[in-house]
Amino acid sequence: MIAQTDISAAMARIAPHIRRTPVLRLAPHELGTEHPVTLKLEFLQVTGSFKPRGAFNRLLSGAVSAAGVVAASGGNHGAAVAFAAQSLGVQAEIFVPAPTPAVKRTRIEGFGARLVVGGASYEEARIASEARAAETGAMLVHAYDQHEVLAGQGTIGLELEQDAPELTHVLIAAGGGGLFGGIGAWYAGRADLVVVEPEACATLTMAQKSGVPVDVPVGGIAADSLGARRAGRLAFEVLGATKATCVTLPDEAIISARRWLWEKLRIVAEPGGAAALAALLSGAWRAPAGARIGIVLCGANCDPGSAV
Repeated sequence: MIAQTDISAAMARIAPHIRRTPVLRLAPHELGTEHPVTLKLEFLQVTGSFKPRGAFNRLLSGAVSAAGVVAASGGNHGAAVAFAAQSLGVQAEIFVPAPTPAVKRTRIEGFGARLVVGGASYEEARIASEARAAETGAMLVHAYDQHEVLAGQGTIGLELEQDAPELTHVLIAAGGGGLFGGIGAWYAGRADLVVVEPEACATLTMAQKSGVPVDVPVGGIAADSLGARRAGRLAFEVLGATKATCVTLPDEAIISARRWLWEKLRIVAEPGGAAALAALLSGAWRAPAGARIGIVLCGANCDPGSAV
């Protein structure tokens, strides 16, 4: 499994290229709970999601050939890889599925990458991207199942523990599991971890039930950011090692959490970015007595009007 030393090394490597995102502490009465909550405002990261951490760590961990880098993405990972490549002076080719929102396509192209529609689903785009990397010799940057990518995402856990060492529980949204895998590898038993997934694409929940990663249906309001077909192998290893709790919730709970963030905090989050908070607000996950809760708000790449 990814070690804390890998994550610390990633932090030293990527620090000049990313933002250390702040936390926001909320008193229990602000959420109508009995527990204090600390929000990690990772949507303030460059490109609007947590993804640049893993992208920069991958690109800076090895030699990039003249062919540049290739990635498949529902949007946020693609923007992150495009931004990292532009920052480091290499070319990027990003494969997206047809349902990728226009706002995310525009972000990717705005960072100078070549955008390719690689199929009807993320899985088809991933297969097309891997074929392209094999053809050209470009560095492949996987969205959620590469050691360097997860170590980069784990720097969120490093920052969160430094800024809020009192936390007993950390809630993390999951698609393929790269964010959870990185943060879980950092905490490694020092806090209880809660994986939050939409009912319509619950990869780690089904992997936990099945004992191995399995293909799941993909759909729902958060599919563009949490719509992986199967959990990553590395994230599944972290799931087993940390004995994290998996929670699923309906789209309606995510919609309600997005509205709460706007009405109470004037934060616009994309559906995937609000999913972890939705588990607490909806009661899908109930905190034990004495819990001090951390929640990662991981993305905000959406039409601002969609969350109001």
